[in-house]
Amino acid sequence: MSQFAFNTLDLPDELLGNLESLGYTAMTPVQALSLPAIIAGSDVIAEGKTGSGKTAAFGLGILCRLEPKRFCTQALVLCPTRELADQVADEIRRLARAIPNIKVATLCGGTPLGPQVGSLERGVHIVVGTPGRVEDHLQRNTLELKGVRTFVLDEADRMLEMGFQESVDNIIERVPADRQTLLLSATYPDEIQSIARRIMDIPVMVKLDEAHDDCSIHQRFFKVDDHAARQSALRLLLLQHQPESTLIFCNTRVDVRDVVQFLKDHGFSALALHGELDQRDRDQTLIRFSNKSACVLVATDVAARGLDIDSLDVVVNYQLARDAETHVHRVGRTGRAGESGEAWSFHDAKDDYRMAVLKDTLGRNLVDESLPADRVLRALPLQPVMVTLQIDGGKKQKLRPGDIVGALTGSGGINGAQIGRIKVFATKAYVAVGRKSLKMAMKKLTQGKMKGRSFRVRVI
Repeated sequence: MSQFAFNTLDLPDELLGNLESLGYTAMTPVQALSLPAIIAGSDVIAEGKTGSGKTAAFGLGILCRLEPKRFCTQALVLCPTRELADQVADEIRRLARAIPNIKVATLCGGTPLGPQVGSLERGVHIVVGTPGRVEDHLQRNTLELKGVRTFVLDEADRMLEMGFQESVDNIIERVPADRQTLLLSATYPDEIQSIARRIMDIPVMVKLDEAHDDCSIHQRFFKVDDHAARQSALRLLLLQHQPESTLIFCNTRVDVRDVVQFLKDHGFSALALHGELDQRDRDQTLIRFSNKSACVLVATDVAARGLDIDSLDVVVNYQLARDAETHVHRVGRTGRAGESGEAWSFHDAKDDYRMAVLKDTLGRNLVDESLPADRVLRALPLQPVMVTLQIDGGKKQKLRPGDIVGALTGSGGINGAQIGRIKVFATKAYVAVGRKSLKMAMKKLTQGKMKGRSFRVRVI
């Protein structure tokens, strides 16, 4: 039996059975190092890159300590962004699905307060939210934390970077002192150490030095002379390698818009992600990219963490990050959980100092590579294999993923293999379908019925 098997842990039988059904057969390194201490009730600091399995580690810890028959908030998880909070809540629900009546509420900004208040009034076991919205509920006395036994700060360094220090401090004052505190972070700067000393009781430290794994991430560097050369280098590399999923980082919103327009002008399927997008457009952008309905996402560093993106082929530093730590976070989006990936970084004469710092950080010489020959310009840009459909109905209409799959695959419908990710929100649902099956998928969804009624459907 593997020493990293979940059944070597002191976990309830229902959790072990569910883990097996989910295909979680062996722990990741961060889980193997942290879970024994978490299950034992110790405070834990886990430092590891995105995709290392930290969410499942603290999720299982929460569920081990939970008393399902007590309908009060027993665990609070703070996340820096709504996207990460949604992912964490979804993962906890998956881990808890073998335990009856576990209630998980997501409290994030950008959504109405009313439904959140209603959920809290009915009683929830686990609250996952962003600091601003959780603090708002505390001020309105719609959230009570006296019963919290497990308090989690997820992506703690990112929360401080985004200016949530004061909100986090205010929330900590309302959480019982007699609790377990779990702090998850990609890095461990001085500010995080200060918080840990103040709010944790002799924490167990778990650190994985995975950030510079050249076996899983191939970092390549390209010298460019000016703006036009930078654009040309990006186009040449994308045409030569034809990656299905590319995340491009720019340092400003203006650059994001400029790169997206350049790529669109040359036939690429590209989307923009930056702070000026409203929540609806942000949600749709992330859905389309994560379900393979777009090949390229161009983003500012707000997108560096917490995005639910599997099998990311390439990360591009269109401009070098402002510091080496941010570079590491960007590059860490590919090559997750041991998978291979590539990172392409463009630099010019003004970046000599940043390149020197990167050389010291990565511990190796950074040798510039040659760009592909111009003949690759004859190639056509890769087009996404999936298309995203928006259905104007969601949880409020009792719509479930199974209803959508059933409608698509019913008599004369499309093959189930042509259905990708499905995401159901309060009043909208999104489903990815194979591009070749789009016409039939639209027909089945628009002419058929789900939950006994018809829904409007459109391509986004």
